[in-house]
Amino acid sequence: MTDMVMACIDGSDASPSVCDYATWVARRLNAPLTFLHVLDHSEYPLQSNLSGAIGLGAREALLEELTVLDEQRNKLALEQGKVMLAAAQEQAEAAGIAGTLTRQRHGHLVEALLDVEAETRVFVMGREGEHPAQHHVGSHVENVVRSVHRPILITVSDFRAPSAVMVAFDGSETMRKGMAMIAASPLLQGLPVHVVKVGDDKPACHEQLAWAHDVLQAAGLDVQTTLLQGEVETALAQFKKAHNIDFMVMGAYGHSRIRELLLGSMTTKMIRHADIPMLVLR
Repeated sequence: MTDMVMACIDGSDASPSVCDYATWVARRLNAPLTFLHVLDHSEYPLQSNLSGAIGLGAREALLEELTVLDEQRNKLALEQGKVMLAAAQEQAEAAGIAGTLTRQRHGHLVEALLDVEAETRVFVMGREGEHPAQHHVGSHVENVVRSVHRPILITVSDFRAPSAVMVAFDGSETMRKGMAMIAASPLLQGLPVHVVKVGDDKPACHEQLAWAHDVLQAAGLDVQTTLLQGEVETALAQFKKAHNIDFMVMGAYGHSRIRELLLGSMTTKMIRHADIPMLVLR
């Protein structure tokens, strides 16, 4: 099955929101929905060699007992994942999405997503994982955004059906492709879309906004454009508040290393301080 919505769930408080937003996306795109649970190697290794941890000369019985406990822990985590996947299916069915699929992987999150990338249209995941103190922004989310080449919807709070969209447009090749992607998709149809660029009041910036406006308007979207001045994050935050924006779209990383570092820093900063869901385009 191709072009599916892939929702990444775990044991965190973000999972119900991930389920709801994934259901909303699947309905808007008329796409199949799959829930994915990954048991990360760092938390649940497939095999553990405990002999070094307990020291030389340790009793064989103790080593065997620890090995059994480790196996039980893995089995319990596996069963817990199955319960979470079943709950996610029930939540989607209650929202009107039938026939959802589930997958469970044992490995690293990024590797698991790369394995299913070819059949995925958009990933949906929570900003914080099961252990937010350890897996904060800059670890699992940033690694995923840097690695996969599909749009990623990052949820940050309880579900609220989007009513106003802000697209942060910087004129880059990534976002030009992103505009074409938005235009070709039914995801934002029927919603007011504000295309916002932070830059100097110069003809080049206005031309870029005019181009974006024409692309989206030709696709039938309700679009307005705005040129803002000032520091990017602050300007976007003020615009979001003034226009009751509850859904944001932005690009991720560029191709050159310098550009990737600059955009990467801004993308991570925006995700870290976001209080609305963000669709990150590659």
